[in-house]
Amino acid sequence: MNAATSTGVWTDLIGQERVVDVLRRAVGASEVDGNRHAMTHAWLFTGPPGSGRSNAARAFAAALQCPRGGCGDCNTCTTVLSGAHPDVTLVRTEQLSIGVDEVRDLVRRAAMAPTLGPLQVLVVEDADRVTERGADALLKSIEEPAPRTIWLLCAPTADDVVVTIRSRCRRVELSTPSEAAIAELLARRDGVEPALAAEVARIAQGHIGRARALARNESARERRRQVLAIPSALTSLGACLRSAAELVDAAATEASAITSGLDEQERAKLNEALGFGTKGARPRNAQAALRELEDQQKARAKRLQRDALDRVLTEFTSLYRDVLAVQTGSGAALVNLDLADQVDALARSGDPTATIRRLDAILACRTALETNVAPLLAFEALLLSLARPS
Repeated sequence: MNAATSTGVWTDLIGQERVVDVLRRAVGASEVDGNRHAMTHAWLFTGPPGSGRSNAARAFAAALQCPRGGCGDCNTCTTVLSGAHPDVTLVRTEQLSIGVDEVRDLVRRAAMAPTLGPLQVLVVEDADRVTERGADALLKSIEEPAPRTIWLLCAPTADDVVVTIRSRCRRVELSTPSEAAIAELLARRDGVEPALAAEVARIAQGHIGRARALARNESARERRRQVLAIPSALTSLGACLRSAAELVDAAATEASAITSGLDEQERAKLNEALGFGTKGARPRNAQAALRELEDQQKARAKRLQRDALDRVLTEFTSLYRDVLAVQTGSGAALVNLDLADQVDALARSGDPTATIRRLDAILACRTALETNVAPLLAFEALLLSLARPS
């Protein structure tokens, strides 16, 4: 089976023929004699960012509920994939973590009998973000599952999920899709011109979502070029500090553009629910509820800013890997082929040892952000490490 012959709910799982085959067989096996109770009750989908692990889990959920095993056309498939099916719960956190209270809500949901379909399916797209207490609550439900409940967990790697949970899951490992497969998907599904599809597929390095964003948004492509121009301009302390501030501010602005309207809508809905603007006493818990919403919104903005900064680090990494390839004469294809002149200039200005140190500095910056170092401090340190002699 190849990508072209994957049909139904599996159509967009490009480059994952082995995974699709495993999941199709599992759906088929669970339908023998109409017995879906024999289904493995916990699955762990892993794969690099952009490989489609969440899409695979959602497609699997649709196939499990579909009377035709995932046709992709029926009402069941479309409602599952759109997130509207009452027996499929999709958990997409906008926070930095999934806490114990949210997990307990899921566990209660898991104990309920399905209303329309044969199964109660819970898809947790960021299982690696479950807190330690949340993992303890989840473990009990996975150890003692309800008879018609299926857990589908997603994480970058199995090691990102606590061992007591991952050891009880059947693992499904997705691979990085090829540039050709991503380009074909963009051309087929989104109508992207083939040359542009091939370019963004190369730049995205196997990340389907990133490739699609670049293909659909010229400003995203221009922003990438601006980010990748920064290392060549780091010739003084002032340039490093200014560029660090600009990168962090741009990430905050990007996050604010996404959240500002949503924040206002959420506050308005909560105020309405609490009776603000009407006569009578406000509920005792009104201020606590408002503070909780504010905390959630701040956490969401923080995650979005960190995601934007992580994309900057990914761009820097691709640039210096290209530089290293040129310096060592490895013959590896350049990711940033459109910036070949800049790559050559950076390669001539240093040596492989210096380039490896810069790659290590990028990794150190990512680690610093993950441990809640202030973004400005982390990026100032990074850009000073990337600086070129004047």
